[in-house]
Amino acid sequence: MPRLGLTTTSVVRQGAELADEIGFAQVSVTTLARRLGIKTASLYAHVRGNDDLRLRITMLALEEMADRADRDLAGRAGLEALVALGEVYRGYAAEHPGRYDASRFPMDAQSAAASAGPRHAALSRAVLRGYDLDEAHQVHAVRLLGSTFHGFVSLELAGGFAHSRPPSQESWTAILASLDLILTNWSDA
Repeated sequence: MPRLGLTTTSVVRQGAELADEIGFAQVSVTTLARRLGIKTASLYAHVRGNDDLRLRITMLALEEMADRADRDLAGRAGLEALVALGEVYRGYAAEHPGRYDASRFPMDAQSAAASAGPRHAALSRAVLRGYDLDEAHQVHAVRLLGSTFHGFVSLELAGGFAHSRPPSQESWTAILASLDLILTNWSDA
């Protein structure tokens, strides 16, 4: 019987908060039960195990990021939209490092299709509408944006730029401007 007041939603949210504190890779049913002050077995009324808990945290993170992108991209186009989308990823990672890490957790095809992942692709394509790319090139451009955003943010979160100059914000601004230039001048080459 589920513990009074404990729901699957609250368990997943607590797991996401734990991921932000200790790192997504460290989250397990056992560590979450310890945090909640309950027996591990009590959580099995809400999640099937570690993989299910992690998958649900992933789904939550993708949904939160897509909601933020929907809000922040509204009414923007071109470079302004590109910067807004990049800032969604970077800002979310800074605020929720464990959840951000969860957003890259591998999923099976069915889970991926049910997640907010397709919304992320649609949001990237919405940004690309301001760049006159045909359908075939949009696939490559979506992958370019994702690779660039995730690569930079992952290195930044890991402290990869902490001791280098200029500050990472200058690099981020230059990278976004360069992406804009690439997208504006995209070719088959």
